[in-house]
Amino acid sequence: MLAANAPSGVSLSPVRFPSSPLRETDCVNLCMAVFIRTMDEANEVTGLKARRLETGGDKDEVPPPQHECAVLCECLHSSAHEQENSPMMSAVLCAPVSKVYRFQTDDRRWLLVTEQMSETPLSFSVPRQLLSTLIEEHADRVQEMEEFGELLPHWDGLRHDIVNHCNHLIGCYQETIAELDQLSAPPCFKSSSSRSDRHLQFVPTNLHAQRMAVSCQDSTGVWYEVITFGAPANHHQAFKHGGLQRLLDKHASHSPVWFSQDECHRARDLLASVSQLQPLVFGLAEELLSVSLDEDTEQLQRVLDVLMQQTELFVHAIKDELVKSALLAIHHDSSSFTSNSIHVHSNGLVCHSSPASQLGLLPPAMEDAEYDEEKWDMAWANVAKSLHCIIAMVERIKGREECPQELLEASGVTTSSWQEQLLPLVVTLRDCVREAMGKSRAAMTFVVLQGAMAATVAQGSTELVQRRHAVFSQALSAVVCGFLLKLYGCLKDLDFLHQLHAVGVLIQFEGLLSTYGDEEGMLEDMAVGVADLSDVTFIITEATRGQPNDLLPALRGTWGGLVVEVPLPSETFKLLPWELRNGHVIRVHPVLFNIGINQQQSLAERFGDRSLQERLTQQSCERLKGYCDALRRWRPETAACQSLWDTLVSLERRVDAKKRKNVEVLWLAASVCRQVNGVRLTSCKSAKDRTAMSVTLEQCVLLRDQHTLSQEHFATALDSMRRSRLSWGQMLGCYAHSGFTVSGLDPGEKSRGLQRSWLLPSLAAFAARRHVYPMAILLVTSHLLVLWLILSLVILLVRNS
Repeated sequence: MLAANAPSGVSLSPVRFPSSPLRETDCVNLCMAVFIRTMDEANEVTGLKARRLETGGDKDEVPPPQHECAVLCECLHSSAHEQENSPMMSAVLCAPVSKVYRFQTDDRRWLLVTEQMSETPLSFSVPRQLLSTLIEEHADRVQEMEEFGELLPHWDGLRHDIVNHCNHLIGCYQETIAELDQLSAPPCFKSSSSRSDRHLQFVPTNLHAQRMAVSCQDSTGVWYEVITFGAPANHHQAFKHGGLQRLLDKHASHSPVWFSQDECHRARDLLASVSQLQPLVFGLAEELLSVSLDEDTEQLQRVLDVLMQQTELFVHAIKDELVKSALLAIHHDSSSFTSNSIHVHSNGLVCHSSPASQLGLLPPAMEDAEYDEEKWDMAWANVAKSLHCIIAMVERIKGREECPQELLEASGVTTSSWQEQLLPLVVTLRDCVREAMGKSRAAMTFVVLQGAMAATVAQGSTELVQRRHAVFSQALSAVVCGFLLKLYGCLKDLDFLHQLHAVGVLIQFEGLLSTYGDEEGMLEDMAVGVADLSDVTFIITEATRGQPNDLLPALRGTWGGLVVEVPLPSETFKLLPWELRNGHVIRVHPVLFNIGINQQQSLAERFGDRSLQERLTQQSCERLKGYCDALRRWRPETAACQSLWDTLVSLERRVDAKKRKNVEVLWLAASVCRQVNGVRLTSCKSAKDRTAMSVTLEQCVLLRDQHTLSQEHFATALDSMRRSRLSWGQMLGCYAHSGFTVSGLDPGEKSRGLQRSWLLPSLAAFAARRHVYPMAILLVTSHLLVLWLILSLVILLVRNS
């Protein structure tokens, strides 16, 4: 076999089939040239020839003439070089290994199947960018906290908690980036043996792009893709106390006051606005008094017009409903603070009283009384009223100037200087602005502090936040890789491109983890990581150049609002719909279907708890149905696709059935994902045995259902693909050269079960014999334990009687 006989440390260039139809004799005796290069791509050697393809047919064919082989080899290599070595694909895939098969269909035609497994530089580039983005976000938050200036004790303690939390994460992430930069060569792959390394906890395990191309006489090639990687989980912190879902539930905050990110942004803008307007209003008020000494009506009116404009802007800013709701929240926070409430901050400060009263947000008269919303309305209304008084006084002064002096003296009106008349009104205006400014600034400070608390300290300890970020980083790397491959493969599909900006892209995770032991913790990690992907969006940009490094995706934004920018070459970008060219975001809709299939799941079914798996599957089924409904509303003709809705109905029935090892759920979910052009990802603990068997089974089912692979060749195709996976894994470092086979059987034992079975239960049924005896002993031991308990109870009753 081609890949199995390759030496360690080399990779085989992807092999493409010719665009022209192949004759049966050509397929039987095809001779091809394979270009081998070292894994670091430093050297390339040519001249290795394979006289045979892996087939399910006879073994006695005679090789064709040498000149025919050379023509076919040149065609295969040129096609692979043009499509697989393009700058876009080079930015996503690296170190590919390939194998070509020939299988017979039901109508006696031949399928030429190219199976390719590739690493990706995104395994390390995406985590690096995420770490840099998180460092920048936390550094900005530290700077924002320091700009608040002097605060009273409790809120200064909260600020210290936030700054300390951010600085700790910044230090850890900077150290991680430094360790990643010290790696000897540009890495594209993290093996399962390194999954517990501290400095690699943000990097996905065994991330590969599994691609299969199928060609026959009627088509030039159809690609099927699945992204495989170890389940996103933090193995460095391990699972002694469970995974993320359990840890987050324990840490759930019960604070009654939280503000959204949009409200926090508005609060920052309001703080900046009022902080800029207050000195302007005060300065113009002083200038008005100075101008009044000159008793020049034109100059006085000019300064008054500017004062009116700036004061109206100030009133408009503080009238925001967010200020009123924040003041109400402050009072609620104060009233809910019990007399026995004690909090110790990271700076050692012990607070015993209400945070609102310690900050001075509430006047002494309000601390024990009910909060009256009308008092805030009066505060900003007083600013407007005092301004109107100044305007009226200026109008009166101007009227007196126009009136003859004799008439004023005859009427007995005494005149004083303009400044004396304006001074008390200006003082009142400044007092009203100062009062409104104090309350609004306190309210907005409260909102920003609460937002910062929610984004840092309220998320849990720094270890818990690191765990969540690491799990998310692993999941995001795989999703970015899958999305890029899906996008590159569908650039000519206008319906798919319009679907991206109208509905978004479906990301379907297929999990094969058990709900027993450590793998239950991994599943809890994975569930949170997949859910966090809902806040990620993609946008497509135009690349400045067409080199592979210029086509790597870039991250921007903050946690909870990350945006992945996908650059495309100019000539490709111009062919996109105008919505995508104008920067419309592409939403991500992640779903997770997990069904445990190994021996540990058997233990969970018998002695453990599978409620987590059932809950995740039920939630994902609802989200998948919601995505399909949105697709139908956007494109009504989708409703005519009866197979899609029949598959959805069958999926709902299987999910509701709650059957043990309900693998039909995985098949149906994968079928729906492919029908709606979604991205498929498959994971188990390390993306080796279970993942390899799942992917190869899926590929053979696709060959059977979509390309009429004959049933008699199904088992042969499945067994050949699974054995090649073991060879690839040993070559790339996924597997150790230990002598066991992918099917889980001992060395030298013929895997008859895999050859005659084509259903997914074979993933768990034919396990290694070393697992049979512990299972049998465990079952017998459980019955003996029950018998011992019964006998002990009988003896105890006899003694008591």
